[in-house]
Amino acid sequence: MSPNRRVVIVPCSGIGKTFGTVSREAAYTVVEDLRPDTTELVALSLLVLGDEEARAAVAGHPTVTIDGCRLACATKMVQESGLPVARSFTVLDAFRKHRDLKPEGISSLNPEGQKLARVLAEEVAEAVEELGKSET
Repeated sequence: MSPNRRVVIVPCSGIGKTFGTVSREAAYTVVEDLRPDTTELVALSLLVLGDEEARAAVAGHPTVTIDGCRLACATKMVQESGLPVARSFTVLDAFRKHRDLKPEGISSLNPEGQKLARVLAEEVAEAVEELGKSET
């Protein structure tokens, strides 16, 4: 992936919801730990508010959304902003694959929730790599 070409990660903002917390934790893990040189985080709230800088970031880069529930607010908001979603993930799908990792907590996830966020982050990081390869 070109050093100037980053993948934007837009996580769910389901404040007060456990799956929303898992979504954000997964996004932070990707951006801060797994792919810090090739990703950037854009807060869903900025897109909702029509922030021009956030819109420009999403418009100029491949975008991956991470939704907490089937309402898919992150994916829908990016699309409603007239911007493409390169890949979308949901915490619910990750949980269906890893039923032993039942997340609990809101401000602080239990160990299983933290593990689920990590598993999801690793899936997202793989997608970031694939998106980088498809650019060349």
